[in-house]
Formats: sequence, structure tokens, C-alpha cells
Amino acid sequence: MKARSDKLRGIKPKKRTVTRRLPPEQRRAQILERAYNFFSEYGLTGQTRHLASACGVSQRLLYRYFPNKAALVEAVYTDRFATTFDEAWLNELAVGGGTVRSRLIVFYQRYAEKVLTRRWLRLALYSALADNPFAAPYTDSVMQRILDSVASMSVHGMNLQRPHEGNALRDAAWMLHGAIVLGGIRHHVYGTSDAATWFREIETSVDIFLAALPALLGQQGDAAPSAEPG
Repeated sequence: MKARSDKLRGIKPKKRTVTRRLPPEQRRAQILERAYNFFSEYGLTGQTRHLASACGVSQRLLYRYFPNKAALVEAVYTDRFATTFDEAWLNELAVGGGTVRSRLIVFYQRYAEKVLTRRWLRLALYSALADNPFAAPYTDSVMQRILDSVASMSVHGMNLQRPHEGNALRDAAWMLHGAIVLGGIRHHVYGTSDAATWFREIETSVDIFLAALPALLGQQGDAAPSAEPG
């Protein structure tokens, strides 16, 4: 995935138009939102003058709010990128009503709609390619809780025993999560599927995960229905 910031080289930033004065907090929020869009489209290597132009401010004003580009990148991750996930989803996944299948589908459809957006996915990919350290807290914290919740709820709901050793359960949860993220990349980044197809694939991925989980753990569990009872 080549950063589009290469295309900005040699291109003069658009002449900034005079904008009305905003309270500091509103201006900061505006800069963060526009910087989020800029980084997701052009990667993290774009020049500051292009970044300031995209944010609708001068470089001087940009540095008044953020002392350097690294500080702005970090703020985008902490204030925008890492705040899209709703912790309440994990609670509903664990103790909500419905079957194991229905809870997983609801959880991942919400996750796909609210988190796996075009700019979130593009920024996540750019960060991985650039070894950006600011994405690590999200990956290490939220991702681990998602995988643990998916694994625990599925094992309990299917009357399986949680392995005491090994990574089989975590690997199985990663297979499900990875398949759904890949569907988002196909939809938002490559444009090879529409949203309806992606959401149907979420249901299929959940069915495959539940059907394979007992065998992956070397156990016999309750059968997971491929469809909800009518």
C-alpha cells in the first residue's frame, strides 16, 4: 500500500482562504478531524505545509496547537482513532441475550459499521507499514480484550473447556476477527465488494468459526446452528 503522500511532492498547497476565528477547543478539534482525513488518505509522511493546508490553517497556527508533527499524529490516534470502539459492546457480547451466533454477529456488525471505516482502516494500514508506535496502545489493549471476549463467550456458550495452555483459542478468535477485517479492507480499500456483501460475509465467518472451534480445540461441544430458529 503505497502512501499517496508521494503524489504531493512538487505540488504547492492550495492557497489558504481566510477563515473565521474559532475558540481554541473548536479549532483544535477541527485540526484533528482534518488531520485524520489527511493521514488516512496520504499516510504519515506528508509534508507539514500540505498538512496545514489540508487543516485549513497556516503552519504557524498549526504549531501553536501542536509543537511538532509527531504530537499531532499522536493526538489523532488518541483522540480519534482509538475512541471509535464502544466498551459497552463487549459487555453485551458477554451477557447479552440471544445465541452465541447472534451475539457474535451483532458485535461484529457494530464493529464493522463504527470502527472499520474507510479512514480507520487506511490509517491502521499506514501505521503498520510505518511502524508507527501510536497505534500500539490500541492494538495491545482493545484488540486483546476483543479476542478474549470472543473466545470466552464462545467457549462458554458451546460448553467447551478453555485450554489451560497453548494459543489455539486465541488463534481461533484471530481467524474470525481477521476474516472480518479483511472483508473491510476489500470493501473500503480495494473496492471489490459492497457493504451488503461484507455484512453477509460476517455471518458466514461467524458460522465457520463456530463450526470449527470444537475441532480446533480437540473437543466435542454443542452444535452451533447455522441459522437462528424461526
